[in-house]
Amino acid sequence: MDTTDGLIPAGIMPANWKPVIEPVSADKVASGDFTPVKHIQYEPPSKVHTMKDLSLPENTGISPIAVSEPFRLFSTGAVHRMRAEVLSKDVWDNCQYSSNLAQCQLRGFAAKYAPFVYDTWKHPETLAIISKIAGVELVTEMDFEIAHINISVKSDKQREEEVQAFVEKRAFDEDEGIAGCPWEDNKPIVDWHTDSYPFVCVTMLSDCTSMIGGETALKTGNNEIVKVRGPQMGCAVVLQGRYIEHQALRTLGTTERITMVTSFRPRCPNLPDDTVLTTVRPISNLSELYSQYSEYRLEILEERVRAQLRGFRENKRDGKKINVKAMKDFIARQEDFLAHMNREMVEEELVTMGSIDDSHLLTTKDDEVKKKRKRVA
Repeated sequence: MDTTDGLIPAGIMPANWKPVIEPVSADKVASGDFTPVKHIQYEPPSKVHTMKDLSLPENTGISPIAVSEPFRLFSTGAVHRMRAEVLSKDVWDNCQYSSNLAQCQLRGFAAKYAPFVYDTWKHPETLAIISKIAGVELVTEMDFEIAHINISVKSDKQREEEVQAFVEKRAFDEDEGIAGCPWEDNKPIVDWHTDSYPFVCVTMLSDCTSMIGGETALKTGNNEIVKVRGPQMGCAVVLQGRYIEHQALRTLGTTERITMVTSFRPRCPNLPDDTVLTTVRPISNLSELYSQYSEYRLEILEERVRAQLRGFRENKRDGKKINVKAMKDFIARQEDFLAHMNREMVEEELVTMGSIDDSHLLTTKDDEVKKKRKRVA
């Protein structure tokens, strides 16, 4: 199937929409390569929450870390550089997608159209920061998944009407004696899902000064919902999203919410790679996605086989008998690895672009989600 079927249809963006931070013209944007000393302004998160904190099995995933509180990552200058590339005509014309989970997304553009963004996420210092927070050494998943962009926009009139409705509801709650209850949102920007990849780093590219809402909602192992507050411009959140159901909540008070999501996998080839393509297959150029997926998975397999071969040869040189059980266990694990890979590479003609099913969810729609909501402390 033609992968362009998943592209955003014309007219989806409000005709009078303007970014909160106007894109800076190319001749005014600072030039030069990504430089950590200039573009990284890292401040450690105030807290990092574990899988245990969310009542999730501690042996789930590749790290005991679940999610961080928002932390400062990039300078304002770096954000302007990123926005200039992300909002460029080439990206909008060639890399827009939509689905039943999210209305407007930009994907697969970094390597070709956004050299500053690409270099930012491939730099060793950036990777070291994300890895430290995640509790495991990480690398970017693949080039196609560098800097996936989620965009929510509205007109000035819509923004004003939503804020007015919020003010009226708050006044009503105060009259009813229930003031202080969290704002409930039934119109998320990105609906309930698990990520296709082990870890993500979500970076805010919009001015959040007057923003209401915008948290990330997480489902706990007890089927409760907790919220982690959204990051400010240039700040980020690290989430082990492959193993935690979550959604991006709607915002009030602004005309835009632009977030950059970069995906990561473990550097060590011996750690599990539970990557699935369920949520990204219908919003991707499948030729590019499958090519990059195949390459890195085969590289992992190659490293595993080479390590096994080295050990086999050392034992043979030392006159040791082959450990048949260990060899068969190794072969079985690689068979599972290849079988998983084969299942994820669905033939193009069987993929419905823009349509993401529920197979990625950890709970079903019939599960009753408790209404009790709380913020992660």
